[in-house]
Parts: sequence; C-alpha cells; structure tokens
Amino acid sequence: MSFQFSHRKATQTLNFLARQAGGTIHKLKALKLVYFADRYHLRRFGRPVIGDEYLAMQYGPVPSNTKDIAEMSGFLGAEESQYAKEFIRPISNYSYRSVAAVEEAVFSQSDREAMTWAWARFGRFGRFELAELTHRYREWTRHAPALQTKLVSRVPMNYRDFLEAPPRGCEPCHSLTKAEREAIADGIDDMAAFERSWR
Repeated sequence: MSFQFSHRKATQTLNFLARQAGGTIHKLKALKLVYFADRYHLRRFGRPVIGDEYLAMQYGPVPSNTKDIAEMSGFLGAEESQYAKEFIRPISNYSYRSVAAVEEAVFSQSDREAMTWAWARFGRFGRFELAELTHRYREWTRHAPALQTKLVSRVPMNYRDFLEAPPRGCEPCHSLTKAEREAIADGIDDMAAFERSWR
C-alpha cells in the first residue's frame, strides 16, 4: 500500500535539501536524505513526510516519484512539472540546484522537524556513504537477494518494514516500543483497507 503522495512536499523537500547543501546537491544524496526523513516521520508520527512509493534499488531505498521530480523526467504530469520548475532545476544528470526559497506553507511542523533531523544527522555524509548506510535497514535488506540476482533492478517496498528495528549501532530514526510499533502498523493496515474499499 502507499500513502497519498504530495508532489509539492516532494519538490519542497528536495529544495530544502539543496539549500541546506549550499544551493546544489547530488540527486542520490538528496534521495537518501528524503528516505531518512520519511523513516523518522513514519516512526515518530505514523506517516511519512511525502507519501511516496519506495523501491528497493542497487543504491538503497528510492522514493520513486520524488526521483522523477529531481530529474524532471518525462513521467511528470504538467502540474507537477510546472510547480517543480519554479523551485529546482537539474544541472546535470546527477545533480540539481535550488532556484527559489522553500515554500514553507506546504509543510507541517512535524514535517520540518523530520527534514531538519535528517540533515543534521546525515547531511555530512557523502552520497555513497548514505547508500551504504541504507543497506543496513530491514526494508532494503529483505530485497537484497532479489536485486543481487540481476533479474530485477527494483522491488516495491512496504512501509511496515520501516518499523523494524535496525541492527545494533545503526541509527533507528526514532526508537519504538513494541506497543508503538504495533499501533503504527495497525494504522498502516487500516489505511490500506480503506484504500482497497474505494478501488
């Protein structure tokens, strides 16, 4: 299942990260930081910041629609593309830059907390270091065997797996008790059931 994706939040999160990095940022680094912000927010507040569909890929978890925005890919709709171009622009196949101030109104206070936390905790790492860090989390490792066969290049991820505790010494992105983990998982299941009832 997936949460409701917000292309405005995705654009502004990418914009925020570029500005934190001094105006430009490598796409891979930004997407890993989006993942850490979403993981933190889901575990602390019961939902991710952006609500994107995550895919397990070679370099770790990837928020797929946010990746399209960072790349200004042809998969974007007209509204998404027009909005994104007001705030960020690709400067190569690998990096993008901020071209306008962050539109703070799209975020809740908890969204801003998660983004700020992700930058403060992981912003100092390089893109490949971040990719290696993401390879330690259950939501990615469970798909590693399939990716290693080279028969698939991406596998859909499940937000419930974001609730699993990482290995010892790995940043949990907000620790959870068993009761908290079960409550958030129940909320995810309830949302999935609601979505199925409207299909």
